[in-house]
Amino acid sequence: MNRSRVKELLSEWLGRVAADDGLDWLHEQREEIATGAPRRTFYTSFSAVTRYIDKHDLNLSTEDLNAADEARSGWQPVNWSADQAGRTLIVLSLPHENKDEYLHVLDRVFTHADVGESVALYQALPLLPYPEAHRDRAAEGVRTNMTSVLEAVAHRNPYPAEHFDEGAWNQMVLKLIFEGSPLYPIHRLDERANPTLARMLVDYAHERWAADRSVPPELWRLVGPYAQASALDDLERVLHDGTAAEREAAALALSASPVARAETLLQDEAPELKQEVESGSLTWKDFQEKRLEAMA
Repeated sequence: MNRSRVKELLSEWLGRVAADDGLDWLHEQREEIATGAPRRTFYTSFSAVTRYIDKHDLNLSTEDLNAADEARSGWQPVNWSADQAGRTLIVLSLPHENKDEYLHVLDRVFTHADVGESVALYQALPLLPYPEAHRDRAAEGVRTNMTSVLEAVAHRNPYPAEHFDEGAWNQMVLKLIFEGSPLYPIHRLDERANPTLARMLVDYAHERWAADRSVPPELWRLVGPYAQASALDDLERVLHDGTAAEREAAALALSASPVARAETLLQDEAPELKQEVESGSLTWKDFQEKRLEAMA
């Protein structure tokens, strides 16, 4: 990661949307913090950002996002606001040569953060020094009851994919489903799919059906590569009884299954969807844009 470039980009993006007096204040605070100001300067500056920097969206372009990914692979600050960028710059100004002291200060600001501050901190996790030291903190963000904080950890954030073990990863995915949050913004979603998670998701689907409740169709994306036996029966049920969106998701899931019966089911029950999958006109990206982003 090129942390200097990250800070350059954040400063550049802020310069487009923030007022000059707010930028001047931010520059002064960053300089003081970087040159060893007392801890209270860091704490008060971090909390005071919204008094000087508005919450306007950064409105980043494709070029901006490409630059972000070059500076830090996987970093996609798609929906970041100006105040979140300002808070991230404050945090990145904190000296970190002394690991123990740095982590102590960071722990305190996490502990006392309000919701907005927490979102900024969790979004910034992949940009911080000592990434291995933040696993427990990131897992705590997953356990929260605040959806905005959960999504700050899970959505368009490379930290979980790089540092969560399988158990923590699976819990994050399940928590998103419980909260009704989409899965597609998860970085390396398909790469981290695993058979344990697939079984957990099938069990969850059975619980929802038993309670006469719908199953989020995106769930089947992570079941498909491991769908065998009873999971194929479940996908056949979705093809029979599901909505148009559910049937598309089931078709995509079946197309990812390594079992021969999956292809047979798809041909027998939904030949038109099989053709769309094979032609490339139905993909998870297409499903995301048509069925998920359209409803957001």
